[in-house]
Amino acid sequence: MESMGKKRPRRSFTPEFKAEIVELCQRGDRSIGQVAKDFDLTETAVRDWVRQVEVDSGRGDGLTSSEREELAALRRENRRLREDVDVLKRATAFFAKETR
Repeated sequence: MESMGKKRPRRSFTPEFKAEIVELCQRGDRSIGQVAKDFDLTETAVRDWVRQVEVDSGRGDGLTSSEREELAALRRENRRLREDVDVLKRATAFFAKETR
């Protein structure tokens, strides 16, 4: 119970490392939980990696990695455009007051 509430620092892993972990899980020798424990990973992260590989290979439902990247880029662009529109609205209001 002592570790409850404590978060581990965010780590990043190479695509090659993730692929090796997924391969170990898919081999069937060990469960996802056991692989995660053996490599000091969270079970949730490993499950997510396995699920994403299944989606990317067409065996699962959801967005592929390329679709996720495209969606993230579109969301960034959308946010930037909304900010631009907001600035233009404020500028329009400002200049409308100045001309009165």
